[in-house]
Amino acid sequence: MPDYSIGVDMGGTNLRIAAIGKDGQLLEKITTDVKLAMGRDYVIGEMCDAIRRLTEKYRASGRFLGAGIGVPGIIDVEAGIMRKSANLPGWTDYPVRDVIERSLGSRIFLDNDANMAALGEKWLGAGRDADNLAMLTLGTGIGGCIILNGKVFYGMSGMAGEFGHVTVEPNGVPCGCGNRGCAERYASATGIVRMAREAIGSGEAPELAKAANSDPEFSARSIYDLAMHGDAPAQRIFQRFGEVLGMLLADLVNVLDLEMFVIGGGVVSAWDAFAPRMFAELRERSLVYAASAPEDPMAKKEGASAAIANYTRKKTIITQALLGSDAGLYGAARIPASQ
Repeated sequence: MPDYSIGVDMGGTNLRIAAIGKDGQLLEKITTDVKLAMGRDYVIGEMCDAIRRLTEKYRASGRFLGAGIGVPGIIDVEAGIMRKSANLPGWTDYPVRDVIERSLGSRIFLDNDANMAALGEKWLGAGRDADNLAMLTLGTGIGGCIILNGKVFYGMSGMAGEFGHVTVEPNGVPCGCGNRGCAERYASATGIVRMAREAIGSGEAPELAKAANSDPEFSARSIYDLAMHGDAPAQRIFQRFGEVLGMLLADLVNVLDLEMFVIGGGVVSAWDAFAPRMFAELRERSLVYAASAPEDPMAKKEGASAAIANYTRKKTIITQALLGSDAGLYGAARIPASQ
């Protein structure tokens, strides 16, 4: 049994904790609900209890190296403090790292969940052969991370990679950040549902209306299923999604000119519905991408080998993440293992 560390991926709904060997072997994973209504001390207590269970279970088999914890929000990485999170109310300026270290008596590393996911993809996923990459995570919003020379680029205040709040439509849909027309208001799961409800309100999307009325958990997945069955209003939503994501990527490619851009998050399961429009928009709007695009930008369908083959030709690779929802767990576990 190799030395191991603990990776933690905490969101506003789910808490996932995994023991992962220094060689990348997933030893065990625990998933539970995040009971925010019970208060942050309760949530931290639940997390620490789960970490203890895993460390005690594997104590005799390998050396525990520490735990990495990914959380949504603005993180002061050096201080280990959660500055602010829309998904974790009541956690503002909360010293998460110190609280957990005192409870466990172990080394703890705290970072933004998108940064952890990018580190996971850099270690074992789509980005393992790229030293410089950016990752976008498409979920409730859009998370982002920039990795330069194998390390996260944090920027002056630790907020680099806020791709979701790039303006793609002046005077567009209001965003919770205070701006209007932010990318994540269109190219996210929340954006998909918003556009669907607008289509329903117009009276021109009867199948979407039927799905919304019959499904109390009407979601981006429901809309994707309709699009794949030929529903035109649902297809138009994913065309708009792809258009906006292509605009955003064009800006990022033009500004950053990185080797690889990895797209992860739950909405990536709808890749076939939005990616063709995304690539068309990207090629049209980015001079850099038009000059450096692979011959077949959809090569990811053939698996990681196609993306890597394109990468060796020094093209701009836009590809799906390979680790799925576990990327953040691997990235979080990688930090203590690499110290």
